[in-house]
Amino acid sequence: MIAFKLALKNLIGAGLRTWLNVAVLSFAFVLMIFYNGMIDGWNRQGKRDTKDWEIGYGQYWHPEYDKYDPFTIQESHQPLAPEINEKIEDGELTPLILTPANIYPEGRMIGVILKGIDPNQNILKIPASALNTTDDYSAVIGKRMAKNSHLKVGDRVLVRWRDKNGMFDAIDIIIADIFECDVPSVDNGQMYISIDVLREMTNMNNEASILIAGEKSNLSPLPGWEFKDTRFLLSEFDAIIKSKKAGGTILQGVLLIIALLAIFDTQVLSIFRRQKEIGTYIALGMTRRQVVGIFTVEGAMHSILAAIVGAVYGIPIFIWLNKIGLSFGSTNSNIGLTIAEKIYPYYSIRLIITVLIIVIISATIVSYLPSRKISKMNPTDAIKGKLQ
Repeated sequence: MIAFKLALKNLIGAGLRTWLNVAVLSFAFVLMIFYNGMIDGWNRQGKRDTKDWEIGYGQYWHPEYDKYDPFTIQESHQPLAPEINEKIEDGELTPLILTPANIYPEGRMIGVILKGIDPNQNILKIPASALNTTDDYSAVIGKRMAKNSHLKVGDRVLVRWRDKNGMFDAIDIIIADIFECDVPSVDNGQMYISIDVLREMTNMNNEASILIAGEKSNLSPLPGWEFKDTRFLLSEFDAIIKSKKAGGTILQGVLLIIALLAIFDTQVLSIFRRQKEIGTYIALGMTRRQVVGIFTVEGAMHSILAAIVGAVYGIPIFIWLNKIGLSFGSTNSNIGLTIAEKIYPYYSIRLIITVLIIVIISATIVSYLPSRKISKMNPTDAIKGKLQ
């Protein structure tokens, strides 16, 4: 307690030098929380959007299906067993059937994946219900797909595909709706039509390529299908988040080192200038360990003051950013990542405590290192101001 009071008194007495160190350290503290909060917010939003728009609560794949190999799509389909159809009727699963195709907007050829989806499904957010609004062959596409193909609602486009027997056919399809989502793999090069229509077009009656599990599904194994849980389906996104955090750690580490170096230099200068004071402490009966403790606590208290100062200006900024979000504009549509136009940072208690502990421990260590010199001082020489 005595060491704490003396350290606080000495810090306040140091004046501008203390507050400069505190300001730099508080900036590092706030920046670390801000960056990690932004990444955590992106992580939460990205996973939520991917589940809502693409993967649901898990998927069952045809054994030959590989999303990284487009050549597997043509043969990745099989009939549905009666028990699977029962789960579909109960809303536990929704089937998707995939087939490669080409569209010809304005005389250009664009490769797409035709995805047959149940217009009455409610597991994914894809507005498949728009496929029930017309008697014509109709499709829904994403905003990116519409931009790249120059299509709009009501346009007709020629689509050519190949059925399960290898026969080519073509037909005009009307664009019934254009949706907007933040998951590029749901949008880019994808065209959604009624699953019954696509089954008829490809002669794949009662077949599917992927089964998407809903919240009510018990995720039990299905014979002839490979189950992929959300952990597997989100592994790519998790890898991106980890790489972004690792890259940000370098910048945060450099800034923290600069702040800690300032504290280290301050402690070295303080010990050099306050030798008489140190000698007096020892002459009055303090042990060298106690004096080292005073200077160590004094340096460590920079981090406490930095946390307080950082909270004064950091909390209003964090609340404001959490309210308005961080806008990335529409540039994210071309980078292939699941990222919203606005990211809302997420500042967890665990994040704040972790950053606070890192800053306090780091400041304590760099304060202790120069303070060790005190243990080698001779009290008489220290009072006289002589260096050893």
